[in-house]
Amino acid sequence: METEVLRVLASDSENCAAVRRAGALIRAGRLVAFPTETVYGLGANGFDRVACARIYEAKGRPSDNPLILHVAGRAMVEEAAAGIPPMAEKLMAAFMPGPLTLILPRKPLVPDRITGGLDTVGIRAPEHPVARALIRAAGVPIAAPSANRSGRPSPTTASSVLRDMEGRIPLILDGGTCRVGIESTIVDCTGAVATILRPGAITREMLTEVLGGCNLDPALVGAKTVPRAPGMKYRHYAPKADMTLYCGAPAKMAAAFRREVRRLLKEGRKPGVLASHETCSGVAGLLPESRVRDYGVQGDLSAIASHIYEGLIAFDATDADVLLAEGVAEGGLGLAIMNRLRKASGGRVRELA
Repeated sequence: METEVLRVLASDSENCAAVRRAGALIRAGRLVAFPTETVYGLGANGFDRVACARIYEAKGRPSDNPLILHVAGRAMVEEAAAGIPPMAEKLMAAFMPGPLTLILPRKPLVPDRITGGLDTVGIRAPEHPVARALIRAAGVPIAAPSANRSGRPSPTTASSVLRDMEGRIPLILDGGTCRVGIESTIVDCTGAVATILRPGAITREMLTEVLGGCNLDPALVGAKTVPRAPGMKYRHYAPKADMTLYCGAPAKMAAAFRREVRRLLKEGRKPGVLASHETCSGVAGLLPESRVRDYGVQGDLSAIASHIYEGLIAFDATDADVLLAEGVAEGGLGLAIMNRLRKASGGRVRELA
């Protein structure tokens, strides 16, 4: 199969021939990769069981890992959800469209294939103009995980989608670089209290301000549970080289990275560094530029979130055989960043004393 990449300008997405063609492919049961404000999604008709099965095949995704339905408005939410609890109404009013997925009771129309056999479904309304135009062109909710091979870093550019999906899907809509850079916050609205299943750009603090309270799912702190949302059970976001995540005081990072890089070089290893501007400056001259990825200044969490995936992907084109990554404080958006970095590291975490 030949994979075509078509550029779509956000300002022209509603009247774009490429978007109309993509919508027709979705209706015909085919797969299309498309941009959202978070990451690129790999989309299929969310009410077509066979089409959704093709997503799992293209990604190599475990069958019990649920998919998210992407909708263009409330009418589509009501098509898929058996009910909208009051807390979900509040969150929809505050954050939709945007990088927020709500777990709601599902209607029988939603195939078991995308819910992992659960009686709930994740629904989100993306704010990216191209994503919204595609959903309207298709005329159905679009089931879409991130457009990468399962377990790999999520793509935030069309070129990264092509690396993983070339020959596997017919079309990629290139809408430029994704603004947020990490997947949506997922909130379970089926219980007495809203529960975060996956942290994202809509932070726990923001949710609490609207609802008065919000819990974290036990799986986010290590409990082994049935996955109720994408990304809860399996290793994700991982580069090819093994990665160790460093946590602790920002002021200690540069010295710690220098020591570790020098030790690894003496052992004949080829380390790579994904870290803040300050820490990358601290290892300047020790490594080739291709093996040093600056994700932004310490404390600029929005910049860090938007750069971590492309940074991880970039190492796969180098000869790095081990990676060192700098963590951040886990307040606000930092909770989501650390969730992704911990999963990418496979649990290899070093705390700086």
